Amino acid sequence: MKYGKTHHRARQPAHPVHPDHASMTQILDESPMLPIHYRIWALSTGGTLLSGVSMFLLGVTLPLVIPIFALPATSVGLAAAMLMGGTVIGALVGGHLADHLGRKPVMVMDMILLMIAALLAALAPNAAVLIGAELLVGVGIGMDFPVGSSYLAEFMPQRRRGRMMAAAIAVQSIGMLTGAGFALVLLQSAHPGDDTWRWLLAAEALLVLPYLLGRLTLPESVRWCMGRGHNAEAVRILEHIAPQQKEMLATMAWHLGKKIHHVAKVRPGRHMGIGTLFSPEYRRRTILVTLPWFFMDVATYGVGLFTTILLGTMRDGGNVGIIGVVGRDLANALDSGKVDIFLLLGSVLSLWAVPWLGRIHMQMIGFGGMALGMGLLYFATGMTGGAAAHLQLILIGFMVFNLFMTAGPNATTFILPTEMYPTQVRAFSAGFAAAIAKIGATISVFLLPVIQSALGVSMVLLLMGTVSLLGLVLTYSFRVQGHGLTLEEHHGPALPQ
Repeated sequence: MKYGKTHHRARQPAHPVHPDHASMTQILDESPMLPIHYRIWALSTGGTLLSGVSMFLLGVTLPLVIPIFALPATSVGLAAAMLMGGTVIGALVGGHLADHLGRKPVMVMDMILLMIAALLAALAPNAAVLIGAELLVGVGIGMDFPVGSSYLAEFMPQRRRGRMMAAAIAVQSIGMLTGAGFALVLLQSAHPGDDTWRWLLAAEALLVLPYLLGRLTLPESVRWCMGRGHNAEAVRILEHIAPQQKEMLATMAWHLGKKIHHVAKVRPGRHMGIGTLFSPEYRRRTILVTLPWFFMDVATYGVGLFTTILLGTMRDGGNVGIIGVVGRDLANALDSGKVDIFLLLGSVLSLWAVPWLGRIHMQMIGFGGMALGMGLLYFATGMTGGAAAHLQLILIGFMVFNLFMTAGPNATTFILPTEMYPTQVRAFSAGFAAAIAKIGATISVFLLPVIQSALGVSMVLLLMGTVSLLGLVLTYSFRVQGHGLTLEEHHGPALPQ
């Protein structure tokens, strides 16, 4: 495969780029998919997999822990909110560190933190320690989202970037199914008051280990190296992608020295940080990548984390004694597993739909489908006999919600922040967007048990449908079309809106 010294496309960046830097990004963008790309993809999915696992397992664990620790409704919400709240902290810290220290160091650090936090949760002697451990689990997952997504976007060839990133967030669905698998196996022999909940939480630590060991062997991001002026290191990494260009790459590194690769709508030398996100050049993009994701997470985490509990409430109105806790939890976990299969089906659909229809269109379609799913659930609660008499319609409502959520916004909100901003602030921007989203998730999972207790399930469903529609309206209002562009071309002066 032969690469030229320059790379001209329809939309050039707003500021001149050194021809050697352009050729280096061309190698990244036009490379075929190689074993190194698949290894990078597999090891970048740790945060998304563990996000799904932790969300499902905590949802299954809470009904078992409530009688053991005598948790009131506010403490149940607090335990879930700590998991979400930790991701807010982690996303901001992880994104900032990844832009300054590099992608690889942070990807290793967050797996170490997750290992410690998962073990602490499993060994928790009381509710306070459990809640604190879930906060740390959230921090680790939050750190991984922006750095993992940025790292992946910066390495994947242009023609495959959308599909590979959609596949990465699809692993979250696999994580939820993995969590369901652990739950079904362990709950089969569980008894009220035993330590099954500890084994459920310890399963997370088991899943962290291969990611931690594998990430120690990963290279640093080429684009991050270029953006920091580490061109010799960038060339050494590129030699694994284009070994036939080794001599040309060595010459490039000599020419470039410590020259920084700057591709942005703002001028070179201008400080790039949180102010960049709210500059006139990037303000519209910041609204696009934050507010719809905020509303998606309000609905997604509120419904997803409490699917098991909501199903149980709809099934029998929550009238169950302590003796029936494990049996009902197992039945609800089975139903949760059924509807969560549609998370995976939607994720598979996104692999085709997002690259073909584009990020914006699929985000709007997905939000519409989420609202439809909540509408079906709300309709079921108002039918004769109540929700308990229409379990099949309830399951269909959850299935529709999950299918459209993972086919659209769950994938697109993960992808868009990595494409909308320059390399120097890419991870922080993705972290900022994720943090805003997880604030929505934190509010949702904390208030949902309280709202359910005070106003009933119907009000919860109505609120989730409303926020889904808000995500649709905001996506349309602040849409930025960049379908088919490279990461550098996204910063051209004439990007259509």
